[in-house]
Amino acid sequence: MIVAIFKTDIVQEKEAQEIVEQLKNKLPTYEINFDLEDCDNILRVYGKNDKTNFVVRFMSNMGFQCSPIL
Repeated sequence: MIVAIFKTDIVQEKEAQEIVEQLKNKLPTYEINFDLEDCDNILRVYGKNDKTNFVVRFMSNMGFQCSPIL
């Protein structure tokens, strides 16, 4: 299982829920969640393959900033 962790500029729970829903439509076998209580508004993506580039492009296309945390 690969875990990708991202710093985002998502601040509202509603936005986070919408993004999770849309990402799950694109990556149905992945577990995806936000931690908006963290200072970096963390997005976590768990799955079999590394989808870092896909997630960064997806978030950028949605108008949000997203960068991987190593």
